Amino acid sequence: MTTDDVSERLAAWFAAQLPDAEQVRVEGLESVDFGHSAETLLLGLAWRHGGTEERREVVVRVRPPEPGLLPPYDLHRQFRVLRALEATPVPAPSALWHEPTGEVLGRELYVMSRCDGEVIEQQVPAELAAAPERVRRRCESYIEHVAAIHSVDLDATGLGDLGDGTTYLDRELDHWTSEIRRLQRAPLPALERLASELRRRRPEPCPRVTLVHGDPKPGNFGFVGDEVGVVYDWELAQPGDPLADIGWVELMWAFPVGLPTVDGAPTIDELLDRWCGLTGIALGDRAWYRAFQGLKMAVINLSGSMLFDAGHSDDLRFALLGHSVPWITQTALQELGLDPDIEPGPVVPREERVAEVTARVEAEGARADG
Repeated sequence: MTTDDVSERLAAWFAAQLPDAEQVRVEGLESVDFGHSAETLLLGLAWRHGGTEERREVVVRVRPPEPGLLPPYDLHRQFRVLRALEATPVPAPSALWHEPTGEVLGRELYVMSRCDGEVIEQQVPAELAAAPERVRRRCESYIEHVAAIHSVDLDATGLGDLGDGTTYLDRELDHWTSEIRRLQRAPLPALERLASELRRRRPEPCPRVTLVHGDPKPGNFGFVGDEVGVVYDWELAQPGDPLADIGWVELMWAFPVGLPTVDGAPTIDELLDRWCGLTGIALGDRAWYRAFQGLKMAVINLSGSMLFDAGHSDDLRFALLGHSVPWITQTALQELGLDPDIEPGPVVPREERVAEVTARVEAEGARADG
């Protein structure tokens, strides 16, 4: 399907969503090549209403083709979360429309507002890195918004209907363990040991069930000035144990990239003291939650690696993901006091598959240059 085809199909569908609008059209359609899950389209939605020209910048999220990186991929749940958050202090994109049938672009999609916000994944801009007080304020705003997520009233927003939060840890362990089995092409001793030990040592969950974001890394928080203006990527959100999100925050603060690495960033203990003060939730079993999130991170990276290995993706970024799996798994095993030197098994794509795609990419690049 060409860009023109996509624009025409979307424009016709948008016209049906805006029955009082005239001359509905899509402008500046572009596909965004970041992330590894849903396909993302940015566009301007323009129309005339009562003789006035209207325009809105929107984002279209399209269900990825199967097999995906994070199955099962529940777009409707994401849409429900975004719509519910509109009545809360959590800044998230507004959910506009959901199209479940796939009749427009061949796959389910939803539309949300496009929000401004500077996102920092790895490299901190020099101007910001040279201002420790600004770095500190960004980190404080970040953890304040993590706390805001964990303070959302599940009953008032209707988000409590998305699942039984009291069983969150067991369901997550079941899910990521089943993903290991789905993805492995041979035994994976280290990951299998980690999963079994996490289940054997599972602590009592946090007594307070909250909304859990699922991926509260700093790169999913967009800044306007030095304050969080928007929180992105709600695909893993559901009711559950807030300490799971805190385990993920701890992992992010241990990585040598992004905001946590520059002068002015609070220590992880300072950050979590702030979170505890805002939520009234006590920390506990921190090493277990870090190891638990290490399992999730390792399996997500394994998924990308095996998608590439099986020929479902030619994205060389996916090929690189597998190389991090042994280190992440070893670190998680150490959190549990276990021997990290367990054989990882085949977690990276086969050399011949990498060579095949690399040669193709280089050939295509040479043709484009020529």
